[in-house]
Amino acid sequence: MLSPRWMSLMRHVRFLGCAAIFAAGIASAQSTPFQDQSGSTGYSSSQAGLSASGLQLTEFSLPDSPGFGAASPADGGSAAGQYGNGGGYGGGEKHGMLHNWAFEAAAGFNAPESNSITYGGQFTGGAGLNFSKYISGLIEYQFIDDKLPGNLIAETGATGGYTHIWSFTFDPVIDLTPKRNNGIYVVGGGGFYRKVTSFTDPEETEFCYYFCEVGTVPTVVGHFSSNQGGFSIGGGFEHRVGGTFGDGKTKLFVEARYLDVLSPASTSNPNGLGTTAVAADTKMIPVTFGVRF
Repeated sequence: MLSPRWMSLMRHVRFLGCAAIFAAGIASAQSTPFQDQSGSTGYSSSQAGLSASGLQLTEFSLPDSPGFGAASPADGGSAAGQYGNGGGYGGGEKHGMLHNWAFEAAAGFNAPESNSITYGGQFTGGAGLNFSKYISGLIEYQFIDDKLPGNLIAETGATGGYTHIWSFTFDPVIDLTPKRNNGIYVVGGGGFYRKVTSFTDPEETEFCYYFCEVGTVPTVVGHFSSNQGGFSIGGGFEHRVGGTFGDGKTKLFVEARYLDVLSPASTSNPNGLGTTAVAADTKMIPVTFGVRF
């Protein structure tokens, strides 16, 4: 199935083609010497030839209207205005904003900036619009998977743990070098974040492939969660793929942001585990590698 952008482009091509054929027909009609016999040498010669052969022509005249005969200067100016410079059907018509779609897919790792998490990974997907060659706006979905510090796990008596954070945010991207193959940009935004902190203990489980055996897997034995807002700000380096003079739409990028999830402080004993205290806010620096197009 063709994308809305390509369908719009095909409609414009068909429209301009029909306009060009119509304009060519008008120009051809205007260039035909529909004049009366008193002012046209070509017509008189034809009449003389026919008279010599004994045939008689009945005189006729064409109505003096814009559709027949030579076009007046006013008509020519009107045609030029409609189909040429300044006309409503000229070649300068632009695509609508809704056809300038933008997409991204990326993944990377996180460096912790608060003591409630350690290193982890994340992936991001987004879609939005290119408002101009300088600014685009993306709605991003991000999923973050970070481990918990050992002291936080030890307070509960569990043996392991992790934090999952997922979010929906609006993030404008400002391109500082829109006409270069290699450039820089700034990005930032905010929105909704959900954070789930889980604690695990090993649990025996039977695995069966070609034969069965018993092993242990980390199993969640307690957790707590929160819903809150958050924001990020940062920048990155991008390389355009395709195009001739820095006009390629596909971009490979690497970026780093400062992310602050405004999670509340928590003191709890999740699911009957030992009491643990988690400070407010969850801060990290996601480093991301991806593609936008």
